[in-house]
Amino acid sequence: MAHASTFHTRACPTVIISPMPHYVSLMRWTSQGVAGLPAWRDRVEEGERTIAEAGGTLVGVYVTLGRYDVVEIFEAPNDETATEIILKLQRHGAEHTETLRAFTREEAEEIIRRV
Repeated sequence: MAHASTFHTRACPTVIISPMPHYVSLMRWTSQGVAGLPAWRDRVEEGERTIAEAGGTLVGVYVTLGRYDVVEIFEAPNDETATEIILKLQRHGAEHTETLRAFTREEAEEIIRRV
């Protein structure tokens, strides 16, 4: 289990906050996506709303050089929700996406301790 933050309140003596899993989406624009670049900002904002409505958080969006055009990092409560988010984001056919589950340093260290 990843390290969680703990704090105390009067109403609830101990509250543990576990970090949400992180996902990294590597995106390549389709010809349709390139044609729609003037509306890219709107698509990013729509994506942010889609992620938030599913209970996640958009961490960052980066236009990149190289094999992928965009890297998007988001948090989601679980793999099922992340898959739902990805499918909703791809419904316009503007990009091809490869999504990776990313582990924080603390999460990776905890996994390695169990090996």
